[in-house]
Amino acid sequence: MLVAAAVCPHPPLIVPELAGAAAHELDGLRAACREALAELDAAAPDRLVVVGGAESACSYGSRSAGTLRPWGVDVTVGEGEPVLPLSLTIGRRLLGERRADGFEAVAFDAEPAGCLTLGEALAREGRVALLVMADGSARLTPKSPGYHDPAAQPYNDLVVRAVADADAAALARLDPGEAAELWVAGRAALQVLAGAAGRKGSGGLKGRLLADAAPYGVGYFVATWT
Repeated sequence: MLVAAAVCPHPPLIVPELAGAAAHELDGLRAACREALAELDAAAPDRLVVVGGAESACSYGSRSAGTLRPWGVDVTVGEGEPVLPLSLTIGRRLLGERRADGFEAVAFDAEPAGCLTLGEALAREGRVALLVMADGSARLTPKSPGYHDPAAQPYNDLVVRAVADADAAALARLDPGEAAELWVAGRAALQVLAGAAGRKGSGGLKGRLLADAAPYGVGYFVATWT
């Protein structure tokens, strides 16, 4: 069963070495991520799995490595040749000395049914905690990477409410086409979480929103389900 989950964003700039002089702009998000991971620790799960979006689906072992070299900083986490996509690389970096039992990349365009099924499968592996790497819309302002779409803020707010309330049913209903149009990178990973929690409810988990910000016109939020 799913005993706890943390939802964190995965912008490269959350790594201070990459942010440089602007590192302080994401200090609040970093602090919220640390608090969220402490709540995962408190749940004492048997297994910890990191879930994040990628161009294609793949399962990676506990020692798998990722690097931020493509983003301009020589930071590598894990062991061996870097293979983790950005979302899982940031997740691995946030874990610090913690050990993950696996890393699951889910395709950004994965169908909801497949995401939910993956979550259900992960939740059957003992007392499981998930670290879910999920960004919101990247079309919130004129300076956003995807430029501004007036539909982006209401949609982003809907996602944040679902995460804050541990509303697995609402996450399960997210439409992949609408999410793609509004550049919501975390949709598929959040639907894996919904599947793990029980797509029609939350499995008794309660949500807590620790941060909700958009410093670069992209929705970044941090929450825990415990």
